[in-house]
This record gives sequence, structure tokens and C-alpha cells, in this order.
Amino acid sequence: MERIKAKIRGGTKEDIVRGILICCVVLFLVLFLVFPLCTLFMKAFQNKDGAFVGLDQFMKYFQSKSMVYSISHTFFIAIVSTIISVTMAFFFSYALSRKNVPWKGFFRYIGMIPIFAPTMLLGIALIYLFGNKGILTGLGLQIPLYGKVGIIIAESIYCFPVATTILMVAFSAADNRLYEAADTMGTSAIRKMFTITIPNVKYGLISAIFVAFTYSFTDFGAPSVVGGNYNVLATDVYKQVVGQQNFNMGAVVGIILLFPAVLSFAVDRITSQKQSAAISAKSVPYQIKPHRTSDTAATLFCLLVTVAMMLFFAVALFASVIKLWPYNLTFTLSNYDLSKVSSGNGFTAFKNSILISLISAFLGTCITFIGAYVIEKNQKFKTGRRAAYLLSITPLAIPGTVVGLSFIMFFNAPYFQIPFLDGYMLQNPFHGIYGTIWIIVLANMIHFYSVPFSTATTALKGLDKEFETVSESLAVPFYKTLGRVTLPLCMPAICEMWVYFFVNSLVTVSAVVFLFSPAAPIASVVIVSMEGAGQTAPAAAMCMLLLFINLIVRLLYENLKKYRGRK
Repeated sequence: MERIKAKIRGGTKEDIVRGILICCVVLFLVLFLVFPLCTLFMKAFQNKDGAFVGLDQFMKYFQSKSMVYSISHTFFIAIVSTIISVTMAFFFSYALSRKNVPWKGFFRYIGMIPIFAPTMLLGIALIYLFGNKGILTGLGLQIPLYGKVGIIIAESIYCFPVATTILMVAFSAADNRLYEAADTMGTSAIRKMFTITIPNVKYGLISAIFVAFTYSFTDFGAPSVVGGNYNVLATDVYKQVVGQQNFNMGAVVGIILLFPAVLSFAVDRITSQKQSAAISAKSVPYQIKPHRTSDTAATLFCLLVTVAMMLFFAVALFASVIKLWPYNLTFTLSNYDLSKVSSGNGFTAFKNSILISLISAFLGTCITFIGAYVIEKNQKFKTGRRAAYLLSITPLAIPGTVVGLSFIMFFNAPYFQIPFLDGYMLQNPFHGIYGTIWIIVLANMIHFYSVPFSTATTALKGLDKEFETVSESLAVPFYKTLGRVTLPLCMPAICEMWVYFFVNSLVTVSAVVFLFSPAAPIASVVIVSMEGAGQTAPAAAMCMLLLFINLIVRLLYENLKKYRGRK
């Protein structure tokens, strides 16, 4: 920071503005990312009275058999869910990328639907399918739903679209020359799969594995609905913090949740760099060759996946428009009367969620794009830009549960003890935010910061640097170039960033479950409460409303993108 200030004092007015913007980005991330995480780490090494106890809290945690079981359960769920979801995503992506499959757009859009729905909806659909009075249970197909089986099914569906997105990108980077050479030598299809296709997508495959593992390892929504007595770390954190008000032990569990996510983040960064470096400028795009048998098999597989996906959401929709399953199947829309659910707070929660998502999307997009711009389109303040970049990609390694924990511990404290100065306290200037919607807005902005930042950085890297060079030679202020050239050219990326913030802010539950207050309820947390209270049909109705809103927003964005493309 001192180097930035020194360069600002000796620079032009534009350098001063750029330096101030970099300082603002760094300050924002330090205040709302670094400080809360530091508070979380400090809590893990203190007792309830605030005294330093070293590793005693960790020792106490690992001496509890139930806690250790939660760790083993979480790893088992994450590993099995990852294997299932990535395997399904691999063949689904392969079919859409390498085979003559009709209705590819339809199949891909249906496969992406779980991204737009709260994970609780998957658990609710499973209850109506495989619960004690489930549709498929009544047909003789019984499974032990409540426990590891139900969580694995829900997490596999939840991780499937994420893994598919990564693998679709990996399959798009194929070099057709390798396949032509293999065909010339008479290589079989299976041999080409293991010697060309899999090695070509191995970095994307590794990335998909670790991302899916992290998603299933840290998810709270599905285990809260179909977990039963099968404890996992995400629900343990909730019980420790919300149920027992044991913030110190909750901090310990949060740190344990953090380690796999950080490992996944590191592997993902390494594999992403290697994958981009493997694409040659001389590569020839892959040419799909007709093969009736394999094309038919690929089409049937895609059809099976999409039918199964549609079945889950069709059942959830059906559950939301009947009076009482399975005793009264009369059609009704009373479940969608949000003013009568959750003690009359349903409509308020729904309205708050829409408002929070809109604010998070607007502020998050603005701050993220400005941060990416001052880092990418600035040749000065090298140290400051490096610090800003490192802080900008860090949230990708922080699970939502850890974000929520760190925020509640940071914002809930009226004062902070100054280290090594007994009796001296520092007042927390952000304590007034606690219990309002603004703490949730900040949590959403930090939680989802990295992906929009990467989107903005990629878009800015694609612009010719000559724009800035010419504007400087003509003495045109950089902010005019930003407004007249950069923003219009980056508008598709900006819209994508806005949609990402909105969609995820509307359905997230892992972070906000710790931050909501009775005075400001939000939909995703109310859904968990309603389902736990036995109000499954109204909970399904609210889930469907969130899904419909996200789908409408996404469709509007897709149509806008097509319109701009034609224009």
C-alpha cells in the first residue's frame, strides 16, 4: 500500500485515480474477506471466554466419536457423489460434443436446471419419489432414502451440471488431426478413447472431480432435508453454531471444511493453466463423423438423463399444486400463497430474497468489473495489482459455510480485543450491519466474487491493448475509453456476471443460514425451516418459485445475447 501511495504522489491525475481504485478494491476484500477469516481462525484457538487455548478445541473435537463419524461420512458422501456425477457428466458431455445427437440445446438446458434451483428442492423431490409414501415406493422400488443414499443421490444431481460445464469446455479443445491420424492407422474407437480423448481432457476431468468434490463436501441444503440422523460436517456446523451457540467449536469445524476446498482450489488452478497451455495455435477443430450405432446410443443416454432430470422437477411441481400427499390429490394453488406459510413470513422472505439478489447482482457486478479492470488494464502499481488479484481469486477456495461462519463472528462482535494489550478494545464499526439484509448482500458478493472476476478478466484480456495506448497518445482520459469502448465490448460478459450473482444469491443457503434474522427472513432459509416443520408442499412451492425466477432471468439473458449477436 505504501508503494502505491508513493507512486500516486509522483504520477498523473489518472494514475492517482487508478491507484485509489486499486486501494479501494484491496480494502474492500481485506475488510470483508481477510478480517472475517482471521476472526474465524482466532475463534478456533480460543475458549468461550475468549482465552487462548491453543489446539484444545481441535483435540476436543477429534476426541468425540460422533464428530469423527461426521468427517468420515462427509468424505464418503463427497467421494461417491463425485464419482457418480463426474462419470455421468463425462458421458453426457462426450455425447453432446462428439456425437451426432439431435436437440443438443434442449438436452444441455435441461441438464443445467439443477444450477437454478435450491438444493433443498432435490431433497423434497426425493421424498415424494422414494419416501415412505413416495410414488416409486408405492410401485415397489424402495431405497433407504433418509441417510447416505438420499444425500448421495441429491448431491450427484447437484454436482452434475457443474461437472458438465467444465467437461464441455474440455471436449471443445480437441485437435482433429490426432483423430485423422488414428483413423488412417485403423485404430479402434475404444483405443482412441483411452489414447486420445481421455488424455486430451484429463485436466478438465481433474478439475471437474475436485470442483464436484468440494460442492458435495460443503453443501448444507440436501443433508438438511434427507440426511436424517446421518451427520455431515455442514450440518454439524449448523448444530454447533445455531443449536448450541458454540461459536468456537463451529470455527473448528469451519476450518476442517476449509482444507479440502483449498486443496481443490489449488489443483483447479494448476490444471486450468496446463489445460490452456495444451491448446496449440495449429489445432484443427474436431469434426463429428456420423456413426449410427454410437450416435443412437448417445442420444438414448442423453434422453435418459434429461427424462430423469425432468422427473425430479416434475414431481416437485406436482407436490406444490396438490393439497396433501398422498391422501388428498386435489389441485390447489394455496401452497403458493406465501402470506400464509412460515407464520406469515413467507411473502416477506420471498420479497427479501429478490431484493437481496438484485442488490448483490448490481453491486457485485460493479465492484468485480472495476476490480478486474484496474488489475488488467493498468501497467503501474504492480505490487498492488498482484495483491488485488490474489485476494480476488481467494473466495473461490472458501466454502459458503465458512463465509457465513466468518461473517457472523466478525459482524456480531461489538468490540475486538487488541492482541497483546490486555484491557484494550477496538470498537467494531460494522457491528450495525449485523441482523440486516446488508450482511447477506456482502456475504453473497464475497462468496461469489471469484467466478465473475475471472469472467471479467477473460473478457478484458480479449480486448486489444491498443485501445488504451491510442487513448493515452490522444490524451483521452481512461474513464472515457472505459465508458465508450471497454464497457460496450464487455457487455455480454457483464450481463453474464450479473446473472451469475443473481441466480446464486437467490438459491444459496450454506452461507446465509447463519446470517438471516427473524426481522429479515429470506426464502432459502425459510424453505429449510418449513421442510423441517413438515410443511413440505409449501416448501416445494417456494422452491419452484425461485426456480422459475432464475429460469426466466436466464432465458431473458440468452435472448438478449442472441439479439446482440444478430445486431
